[in-house]
Amino acid sequence: MATTTLQNHIGGSLRNAHGTGTLDLIDPATEEVYGRIPLSDAHDLDAAYAAAVSAFPIWRERTPAERQLALFRIADAMASRAEEFADLESQDTGKPRATLVADEIEQSIDQLRFFAGAARSLEGRAAGEYAAGHTSYVRREPIGVIGQVTPWNYPLNMAVWKIAPALAAGNTVVLKPAESTPLSTLLLAEIVAEHTPAGTLNVVLGGRETGAALVAHPVPQMVAITGSVRAGMAVAASAASDLKRVHLELGGKAPAVVFDDASIQKAVDAIVTAAFFNAGQDCTAATRVIAHSSVHDEVVRALVARTKTHARTGAPHEDGVLFGPLSSAAQLAQVQGFIDRLPAHATIETGGRRQGEKGYFFEPTIISGMRQDDEAVQNEIFGPVLTVQSFDTDDEALTMANGVRYALAASIFTRDHTRAMRFTRDLDFGCVWVNTHIPFVSDMPHGGFKHSGYGKDLSQYGFDDYTRVKHVMTALD
Repeated sequence: MATTTLQNHIGGSLRNAHGTGTLDLIDPATEEVYGRIPLSDAHDLDAAYAAAVSAFPIWRERTPAERQLALFRIADAMASRAEEFADLESQDTGKPRATLVADEIEQSIDQLRFFAGAARSLEGRAAGEYAAGHTSYVRREPIGVIGQVTPWNYPLNMAVWKIAPALAAGNTVVLKPAESTPLSTLLLAEIVAEHTPAGTLNVVLGGRETGAALVAHPVPQMVAITGSVRAGMAVAASAASDLKRVHLELGGKAPAVVFDDASIQKAVDAIVTAAFFNAGQDCTAATRVIAHSSVHDEVVRALVARTKTHARTGAPHEDGVLFGPLSSAAQLAQVQGFIDRLPAHATIETGGRRQGEKGYFFEPTIISGMRQDDEAVQNEIFGPVLTVQSFDTDDEALTMANGVRYALAASIFTRDHTRAMRFTRDLDFGCVWVNTHIPFVSDMPHGGFKHSGYGKDLSQYGFDDYTRVKHVMTALD
């Protein structure tokens, strides 16, 4: 298999990196090396930011209608190359190839189209005489050059979540994709370059040091990252020294609270998919089932049965596969470490082992008997592992659900409308689902509280995060 070194995409074209180091791209399904990325250095970042600075006044001056049309054309080009995007994404991540277009590529296209519309939906207070003899109005403007870092679990989706609102608002971007999953982002940059001024989107490849330098660079007025809590804290600390705006979408530890009046089978069907899709490598994945004591055993049995029939893992081109391998050897070791450190009171109901000898496959795993202070309940595993706890009262369920440092997403399963209203109010999470878990729409915001970060992706709120507000006052005499 070819092992060519990829190039950065700067100023509208591919360029060899100045940095001489490289990292191997490893197929997570076979553990074979299929390419290399450069470890871009300060010279590469200077070039990328210079291109973004040059493009900004041109792109900013485009009317909202012109930016909208450009994003529509980018979305149409993505749609025409959807199969190519899916091939690249499956190569990088090991995801099942048969479902990638429907599960992820089409979502990315829809999100681009949503933000194309948002480009023409700028909001602000009505102009008026708020002080006698003076007229005031509000301008909503692009921030400038944005630095962005995207993760390896949803490479294309997360790149679109970042660049679409930024470009729609009139900003330009320098983006670093995760070092292990660059292919679809580079294709996206190629398409963007065909419909925007050179340098509107620049993609720089590299590892952690490249990402840290991208954030610390003096040019960007805002930095945005989707990643781990550790990475988010490092970004926030770095940005603080230069008073950059920060947009953070970080980890999650989503509870799924199942009440005794719920439709158990419907709840279980939703939870199993939400727990194991993408091998559980999802900040919003259902990771903690909190079941009423009267139905706890029934829920566990149903979860195990559903998992065995509907949560198979396998290679990208196998039929009937829900999820592929974990992303890397390091991720496999992390998941196995959580299993190896389980306390004696925990019971592995199914799974708990690596699958096969080649590739980073891990069996879908369900663990019962968990307690609130257990490591596997409190910390993000980011793998196909679902824990189960029991509760007796509504207040106890709420305390358990909220009793982690993450606050990105949660779900409740109940037929009681009053209970649902109370829990959607009191669950301390940025997104709460009722009788489902994990659906997204472009029109609604996504983002968390506490250690899950701040700022919103998707929706008009995500668009607003990439704008600044200016007050203009004019004397009338």
